[in-house]
Amino acid sequence: MRARYVIALLLLIPLADAAFLVVVAGEIGPVATVALVVLTGLFGMLLVRAEGRHTVRSLQRKLASGQLPTTELLDGALLIAAGAFLLTPGLVTDAIGFLLAVPPTRYPIRELLDRYVLTPYIDSRTDGFATGAVWTSGFPGDAGSGGGVGGVGGTGGGSDGPGGGSSGPGSGRGGAGDVAGSAGSERDESGEDVVDVDPDDYSVEKG
Repeated sequence: MRARYVIALLLLIPLADAAFLVVVAGEIGPVATVALVVLTGLFGMLLVRAEGRHTVRSLQRKLASGQLPTTELLDGALLIAAGAFLLTPGLVTDAIGFLLAVPPTRYPIRELLDRYVLTPYIDSRTDGFATGAVWTSGFPGDAGSGGGVGGVGGTGGGSDGPGGGSSGPGSGRGGAGDVAGSAGSERDESGEDVVDVDPDDYSVEKG
């Protein structure tokens, strides 16, 4: 669906540009309109060239200092798009090119692309490692898991986790052994079901 919207927008821009040129030519004349289109294109290309040099220098500084030039790469992509729009004859395309080339308008566009397009795409490709939104311990969505891995005998993490505490499944099996041990001690103390064996009644003859 998004590709369809992009294609429709790309088709609407030339139509809007042609309609706007007809209106401007009716107001100031055809010769003045052509001169305006040429001058805006040339001035825009000079602006893109200057901004491109500034972006390249900033990118080199980031690489020299060991930092990732994410913003510079986005600026470079926007400047390439601005140059393509400025090379297209028309006033609407020139306006879009200036919006992408001038820093006061390019920076907000860059931030929006980084937040809503680039970062979600990288997260989807890296399973959250790009922004650190990745599950490292415990069970996903369980805040009380304590980050441990529970066992059969209750060797897990937190009090509400799967292996430890009073409410985990590990505490049930581990507690069963404790209950059995306590029951056995109670039988020993009460004298029920206990068989006493005198070692003197049995002797072993050595041959």
